[in-house]
Amino acid sequence: MEREVPAADAARGELVTIGEFARLSRLSAKALRRYDELGLLRPALVDPVNGYRYYDPAQAEGARLVAWLRRIGMPLSRIGRVVALDAGAAAVEIRAYWARVEAETEARRDLAMYLVDHLSAEGRAMWRSSGGTGSTGRSGDAGGAGSDGGAGEAEALSAGGFGPGELPRSGAPALGRSCAPRGPGATGGPRALGAQGGTGEVHLVIRCAALTDTGMVRTENQDAAFAGPRLLAVADGFGELGAEASAAAIDALKPSAWGTRDGELSAADLLNALEDTADSASRAVRDAVASGASPDGSGTTLTAMLWTGSRLGLVHIGDSRAYLLRDGELFRITHDHSVVQAMIDDGALSPEEAASHPERALLLKALTGTSRSAPSTVVSRPDVRLREARAGDRYLLCSDGLSAVVDEADLRTAVTAADAPEAAVRGLVGLAREAGGPDNVACVVADVVAEG
Repeated sequence: MEREVPAADAARGELVTIGEFARLSRLSAKALRRYDELGLLRPALVDPVNGYRYYDPAQAEGARLVAWLRRIGMPLSRIGRVVALDAGAAAVEIRAYWARVEAETEARRDLAMYLVDHLSAEGRAMWRSSGGTGSTGRSGDAGGAGSDGGAGEAEALSAGGFGPGELPRSGAPALGRSCAPRGPGATGGPRALGAQGGTGEVHLVIRCAALTDTGMVRTENQDAAFAGPRLLAVADGFGELGAEASAAAIDALKPSAWGTRDGELSAADLLNALEDTADSASRAVRDAVASGASPDGSGTTLTAMLWTGSRLGLVHIGDSRAYLLRDGELFRITHDHSVVQAMIDDGALSPEEAASHPERALLLKALTGTSRSAPSTVVSRPDVRLREARAGDRYLLCSDGLSAVVDEADLRTAVTAADAPEAAVRGLVGLAREAGGPDNVACVVADVVAEG
């Protein structure tokens, strides 16, 4: 056991021995020595002769903070950053950490529920097979629950996927079209997006449109959007290379391995494909911004849907959003990874207050370059979810250049009233511009329809 003999310097001040400080801070002497070794809590004085540690009683609050952060599971390396901050910045950092924990817990919960449904379905199918009463059935899915850039013309993005600011080579904005090939001999698109099997098979296809707009204030468009037979996506870039980041994130999803397969993937295969494409998007953004003067300050949000069979996979990070219009009701199916959303979640802020909060644009999760210097942002993987598609569904994907200035009631009215996706995206961009168009806008609208 370490002898605790006061040094002359300690006697002249208000310092206490490690044993006394352990009692004061309610930490063990072993923990205090460990925190010292890791640089989390240095003693006020170390005797140069015998190496005894002495602490200022005022350090007790910092010591308790370290202990509390350990109790919520924060890694020691991150605790070191928190304790070096002032109280306000530390609170933002802790909020960011916990929002990430909750998002990851939610994703793990969804995966657990999928596994329960999947294995339960397999168990029922095996029972039927062993009893000779039926064949194996399909597994079930767990459903999922979220720039920079002046006045200018709206920039059309056809189903062929043009980058920010580009137009089709013909010069005409090819906005609306069926995003799946038709006819029995068609190739290169989904075989079916709905019920399958038998002579009465019903094929579901998507008809979609995408549109971006620079807005009324910014001079550069860093938003990107894409609508195609396998992919719907919006990305909201930020920083020096925001436009490159948003384009790279979407491009990384286009050649996904599952996209070239015929027929419907199983839920398990689709979930694996989503994980792979999410990782690809993260790497693509890091590579795209690596050449910048400050790669850690550039990045993008990403909200994308990848289609196969009757299912769709949702990939989401940041505060771009996805909405579902079903049976006349508009549902938001993504959760913003932002400071204000975290404050809404814990009751510190109302949705009405969030609209004018000074940190409403501050993200907790995004696809970025290297680790960002801002303590409130965490480099993280996108959330991935599975959902079932139904005939009659209409999906809206948009950047916050739309959702932050147009309330959900007006979004619902615009999305419901439009006859076709191309009319919907034009109407939505028009609403953003009427609201002042302070930011770039990107939106995709897709209808799930029955054919055949």
